[in-house]
Amino acid sequence: MIKLHSGLSATALALLAAAATPSLAQQVDTAKSEIGFVSKQMGVPVEGKFKKWTAQIAFDPKKAAAGKVAFTIETGSASFGTAETDAEVVKPAWFNVPKFPQASFTSTTIKPLGAGKFEVAGKLSIKGNSRDVVVPVTVVQNGALSTATGAFAMKRLEFKIGEGEWADTSMVADEVQVKFKLALTGLGPL
Repeated sequence: MIKLHSGLSATALALLAAAATPSLAQQVDTAKSEIGFVSKQMGVPVEGKFKKWTAQIAFDPKKAAAGKVAFTIETGSASFGTAETDAEVVKPAWFNVPKFPQASFTSTTIKPLGAGKFEVAGKLSIKGNSRDVVVPVTVVQNGALSTATGAFAMKRLEFKIGEGEWADTSMVADEVQVKFKLALTGLGPL
């Protein structure tokens, strides 16, 4: 335990707390949030979601350009809701979880579009492959809770998701829709 001079202890603790807590950081309520995806298998939409992920968000709607957003997704948590499919997507042809246990997104720019809409550009990295993506995001506020939603399309083969026999897009379409809903606290007013 560190002992501080009694006259300085309250001030020092307040400064340490302020330094450890970013002024623009938001908390994500993961129980009310989700990151999902929709692919098409033989023309039929198949939905899934990632069960484990973390987000670091530091964002002031009034100063959007200074904001930062980063996600880390545990690829082994991908779930389609069936044991057989869930066991398949962790294999080398799909996410290759032993070699690439995480996917990530890191923003490079955030552009305000007005009326609670933003354009978030950044790098999406999956299986050692990175691509620039632009994600439209809509933020709705209800009291202290803000909800950020959005969706974007990606090409799975650009990230080597579904290699070998699974590269045939007549079985599983190349385009995958990624969608999310994030419940945030600590976001300033729009």
